[in-house]
Amino acid sequence: MASSATFTLFISTSLLLLLLCSLKKGDALEGRQATESRRLQHAHTVKISSLLPASVCTSTKGNIKKASLKVVHRHGPCSQLSKDKANAPTLSEILSHDQSRVNSIQSRIAFNSRKNSLEDSQATLPSKSGSSLGSGNYFVTVGLGSPKKDLSLIFDTGSDLTWTQCEPCVRYCYKQQEPTFDPSKSATYSNITCTSPLCSQLSSATGNSPGCSSTTCLYGIQYGDQSFSVGYFGKEKLTLTSTDVVNDFLFGCGQNNQGLFRGTAGLLGLGRDKLSLVSQTSQKYGKYFSYCLPSMSSSTGHLTFGNSGTSSGVKFTPLLTDSQSPSFYFIDITAISVGGRSLSISKSVFSTAGTIIDSGTVITRLPPAAYSAMRTTFRQLMKNYPMTDALSILDTCYDLSNYTTVTIPKINFFFNGNVNVALDLTGILYAASASQVCLAFAGNSDATDVGIFGNVQQQTLEVVYDVAGGKLGFGPGKCS
Repeated sequence: MASSATFTLFISTSLLLLLLCSLKKGDALEGRQATESRRLQHAHTVKISSLLPASVCTSTKGNIKKASLKVVHRHGPCSQLSKDKANAPTLSEILSHDQSRVNSIQSRIAFNSRKNSLEDSQATLPSKSGSSLGSGNYFVTVGLGSPKKDLSLIFDTGSDLTWTQCEPCVRYCYKQQEPTFDPSKSATYSNITCTSPLCSQLSSATGNSPGCSSTTCLYGIQYGDQSFSVGYFGKEKLTLTSTDVVNDFLFGCGQNNQGLFRGTAGLLGLGRDKLSLVSQTSQKYGKYFSYCLPSMSSSTGHLTFGNSGTSSGVKFTPLLTDSQSPSFYFIDITAISVGGRSLSISKSVFSTAGTIIDSGTVITRLPPAAYSAMRTTFRQLMKNYPMTDALSILDTCYDLSNYTTVTIPKINFFFNGNVNVALDLTGILYAASASQVCLAFAGNSDATDVGIFGNVQQQTLEVVYDVAGGKLGFGPGKCS
């Protein structure tokens, strides 16, 4: 009997141990499943093919409002400017030009913050400063003159003066898509005189003092890569749409122009200076504009002036003003998360130099400490994928050529005002090919360099500039 009882006890104990073991395995499995579920909740799972540039234009259909212009990526298949494939810039060249633009913006802001300092009273403007680089990705088509002549202009929130190339091109005009504007054939063009108070406004809009030829006011603007435009300061009839016309619009009529403008006729300035299009049309549009950038170079977006009804779901953060650099749109980043993990970054890291939002900068630039934290976490969450060579300024790249689908950590930016913006996948990765897909961020070289929220990260977001109201809005998913 004793042996039988012992055997029964042994069997019961073994069954209990087996049950406990299976429960532990079940708990571990549930734990792994829960961890994987959380990981997937904070990740994008996508086909590799969706990350690569398309070769066919798919014009975006959407609720295009009044006073809207179509926005086109200048190097994509929707652009009439990109027919010369042989001379089209490579991704490395685009990123190199982007770095020149960033250097220019940062030099300009750094110079402005120092120029009134007694300790730096002898400071001179760096040779690669002046205004920001005129090599932005996106352009719109507007009409100028009477009769109206259509012109493709890069639109740029980091610049103020609008200018276009003009006949007779006294010194030099680069090749552009449309015929060069000829003011002598317009019934509404006139020059601004040297003695006009308007002429003196060029100093803040261009960073250079105006000149004078006979009685005509001259402007000169130089960009970070030594691109430049010099010419007559005039006023003209500007046609945005058939029902939106701006009379006596002040602009530069370029007679000597060189640089990276590649087929466009010039630049449309959307900064905060008095001479920007935003300020010149303040009575008509209330210093209010918005845009949707194409989510891919093969699609189109829109640039809209005036508040014709902000889309629901747009979240606003305060616009800040730097008294030394009042033309730029400063915003306040408070935190960043990667894959659902909040990065350990002190708020002082972002506030040391501040951050601007810029339509012309391609890749977002972060303070060194912020970028380092982002890169470390992103690489940890991407450890199952093989890394490959850097692409220009992008140092976290992967070879995904052996995969059909991939899982990418989500990235969220948090702004002042409790604004949480989830970036689209197009704002996280920048792909040269399936064998070189990179994290679409870069770090500044110094903690005192201004941060820049670039246009890759703005894709699929409706970005709303309520300049008069002092706020900037993000509408996630409003442009797809």
